[in-house]
Amino acid sequence: MGNVWSFLVCWLSTKKDYGSIVLRIEDIDPDRSKPEFAQAIQRDLTWLGLTWDEGIGVGGAHGPYTQSESTALYQQAIEALEKDGLVYPCFCTRKELRSLASAPHMKDYGSAYPEICLHLSKAERAAHIAAGRHASLRLHRANSPIVFTDALCGEQTYSWMECGGDFPLRRSDGVYAYQLAVVLDDIRQGITQIVRGEDILHCTPRQVYLYELLGCPVPEYIHVPLVLDFKHERLAKRHAHFEIAKMREQGITAEAIIGYLAYAGGLSPTLQLCTPEHLIKAFDIAKLSRIPIVLPENIFEVLTQLSRTRSVSASR
Repeated sequence: MGNVWSFLVCWLSTKKDYGSIVLRIEDIDPDRSKPEFAQAIQRDLTWLGLTWDEGIGVGGAHGPYTQSESTALYQQAIEALEKDGLVYPCFCTRKELRSLASAPHMKDYGSAYPEICLHLSKAERAAHIAAGRHASLRLHRANSPIVFTDALCGEQTYSWMECGGDFPLRRSDGVYAYQLAVVLDDIRQGITQIVRGEDILHCTPRQVYLYELLGCPVPEYIHVPLVLDFKHERLAKRHAHFEIAKMREQGITAEAIIGYLAYAGGLSPTLQLCTPEHLIKAFDIAKLSRIPIVLPENIFEVLTQLSRTRSVSASR
């Protein structure tokens, strides 16, 4: 439901301005990426009426549309940043970083990296390598403010430490970082607007910094409120019953899901069956709710009843 909400806002914003929707599969993390996940995304979005103009399954002039096919580009960017003296190897393990009591905590975002490996000498780095330790590659920046404007949340100012400090561009196991990959892909594919959940608003300064380093314009960002369960907890894997496929199997219609999200998110004045196309004309970013969408405990009953209104109307 949370992913559908973000995609719905993205879809409406783009269609209102006669733009093009790009569907990219971000599959660089082997532990989180499987072909069946990508297939499910395409199937669910198509069923909901949230089609895309370019990307996976459709093609286009800015392929490839899977990150696993773009790793050479990511490596070239890292090498260029290394030449500029902005990247350094980090031999810290996650366990070691968690044990640092002095690391400043940032709400639930974890700890800012305390730059332990930034000033290692060549001899110290060689010793770590000789000991069999693998290094991640971190991007450095002085702790100066990064300022950007979000179309919904307004002007945002973060110090480098507030958004996590020096972060990895490539993990110690060789997996390229999401932060790097999405920026390079967005540049390559000409992306001008990005819509996503406000839970990763704090990651945006990192990407803004990368755009600056690469000499490219920063796209417009829209960070929308999250969809939460009735306990006000963000949706996660434990909420498998909220999967679109399972709702579809239970007889809940696409129009009911779209209609409910539009109503709960401030895009529709009434709770009613709705298709994405019906929302385009009246869409306005200013109408979006600034508070999370909290799903009631009886959400399935609500959606089931709403779904039935179509069959009642049809019988008449």
